[in-house]
Amino acid sequence: MKAGIVGLPNVGKSTVFNCLSDAKAQSANYPFCTIEPNIGMVNVPDPRLEKLAELVNPRRVVPATVEIVDIAGLVKGASKGEGLGNKFLANIRETDAILHVLRCFDNENITHNMGNVDPIRDKEIIDTELQLKDLETIEKRIERIAKQAKAGGKEAKEELEILQYLKQQLEKGISIRHMNLEPEKFDKYIKTLKPLTAKPVLYVCNVDEKSLRQGGNDYTQQVKIMAQKEGAEVLILDAKTEADIMELETYEERQMFLDDLGLDEPGINKLIRKAYKLLNLQTFFTAGEKEVRAWTIPIGATAPQAAGVIHSDFEKGFIRAEVISYDDYIRYGSEAKVREAGRLRIEGKDYKVQDGDIMHFRFNV
Repeated sequence: MKAGIVGLPNVGKSTVFNCLSDAKAQSANYPFCTIEPNIGMVNVPDPRLEKLAELVNPRRVVPATVEIVDIAGLVKGASKGEGLGNKFLANIRETDAILHVLRCFDNENITHNMGNVDPIRDKEIIDTELQLKDLETIEKRIERIAKQAKAGGKEAKEELEILQYLKQQLEKGISIRHMNLEPEKFDKYIKTLKPLTAKPVLYVCNVDEKSLRQGGNDYTQQVKIMAQKEGAEVLILDAKTEADIMELETYEERQMFLDDLGLDEPGINKLIRKAYKLLNLQTFFTAGEKEVRAWTIPIGATAPQAAGVIHSDFEKGFIRAEVISYDDYIRYGSEAKVREAGRLRIEGKDYKVQDGDIMHFRFNV
C-alpha cells in the first residue's frame, strides 16, 4: 500500500517528500524537476512502540513503514498529455491514496505556473485532470462491454448501467469517491480499472512560518471549508520549516526548535500517521528479547492474515493467536504479569486484529 504526493508545480511537494524520507528528490524553482516518481519507505512514528521497547529492552526495535511516492507536478491539460501528463497520471494510478499538497503561502520569489496563489483553483485543476482521465477509461470500457450487454449478458448489463452512471457523474465534475456506489459493485466492476478519483485524499496546506504559528491563514480556511464538504481531512504544515527541523542533528535541538514554534512534534510525523490512516492501515506488535516490532496490516485483517505478514507459513499452519491488548501490557508491565492476571487471550481464525494488539502465533506446517 502506498500514498502518492500530488500537486501543481512549485507547491512544495518535493520538499515535503524530502522531509518524509531519506530519499532526496530534487527541489527547484521550476516545473518538472521530478520526472521519475521518487519512492521512499517512511517509518511510522508510534509512541506505543517506544513504550514497549522500554519495558522489554530488546536487542532491536523495528517500526512500521509506509511507502510514499513523490509524483511530478501536474499541469492543466495533463489528461491530454500536457507536461508529460500521461506518465504522471499513470504513476498516480499505481498508488492507493493521494496526499494533495496545496500552496497556501505568498512568495514572489517562487513562481506559480498559474500566475497567482489560489489553492481552491489549483485543487480543481487537478480534480478536473483526474476526472477527465477517469472519463476516458470509463468510455473505453463502455465500448467493450456494450456489445456483451446488447447480446443479453446479465452481468454485462449491470456493469454497463454502473459505467453509464459513472460517466454521467464524471461529466458533471463529480469524483468517483463522492458517488453513491455500493462497495460490492465497485469491487466487482470498477476496482480493476484503478480509477484515479476513487482514491481517498488528504489535503496538505503548505504555509509560511507566520501562518504556521497562527494555525493557518485565509487560504487554509478556504481549503478547510472545501474539505469539510467532501468529508476529507486537512493538515497544515510549513515545508520549509520542516526541512529546517530535519537539518538539525540532535533530538534536543529539534525539540527546542519545536518549542519555539509552539509545536509538540514535527508536522511531518502527523502527515505520516494520517497517510497510514488514509491507506486504511493499522499496527500490531510482537515483543520479545530479540526484537520489538510494529507490523502493518489492513484494518479488519484476521489473526491468520496478520500471521501471514510475518511469514506465509504462519498463515498456512495457523492454530491460534495469543493476544494481549496494548493497554494491558503497559498496565502490568510484562507478558508474564499479564498472564498471571489472566488478561492474555487465546483467539482463533475468525479474530479480527485490533490496532495495538501484542500477538504471538502458534502454527504447525
